[in-house]
Amino acid sequence: SLEILHTTITMKSAVFATLLASAAAFAPASQKAASSTALQAFEEDIGATLPLGFYDPLGLVADGDQEKFDRLRLTELKHGRIAMIAVVGYLVQEAGIRFPGAIDLSGLQFSDIPNGYAAFEAISYAGKLQMFLAVGALEVLVMRDFVGGEFPGDLRNGYFDLGWDTFDEETKLRKRAVELNQGRAAMMGITGLVTHEVIGSSILPGGYLPGH
Repeated sequence: SLEILHTTITMKSAVFATLLASAAAFAPASQKAASSTALQAFEEDIGATLPLGFYDPLGLVADGDQEKFDRLRLTELKHGRIAMIAVVGYLVQEAGIRFPGAIDLSGLQFSDIPNGYAAFEAISYAGKLQMFLAVGALEVLVMRDFVGGEFPGDLRNGYFDLGWDTFDEETKLRKRAVELNQGRAAMMGITGLVTHEVIGSSILPGGYLPGH
């Protein structure tokens, strides 16, 4: 009797497990197919370059959400553009080039501001507030897609072109890929410059260390 009961329970458990496996196999199939198709499109995007190809270790777009992918790509491009400006500004200041005149009403000269991270300590609170407000104004009023650009990061809004529309599609894709990869390199570059400055180990030619 106990053996029959045990056999019955075992068979029911097996049947139940089989039904669960069947449901898991068939229910999300369409979702997995859609996600796989979207991921394949991401893998062929301009940002998927050798040697890593499509690199998403955190699985941020593993669900294949195109809207999320476009939002993250726009964020990546913005940060890359800012980083490129930061690297150029860092090196220009390192070369001793400064704006003429005073930076505030106290008479503090631009030439008296040290390069690198140390500059934040030399700039007054009012100056830092002005920079914060200026960046916020650019983010809200300028660096946004108001008219619907051709791609994430197309923020021309009908005002800034420089001949972009004269390029063929192959040239556009190449230029977009160059900008994206240069931005990635610049993000690593400015991070390396500031990090080495803070820890006191220069990576600049001649071993110069800003702020020291």
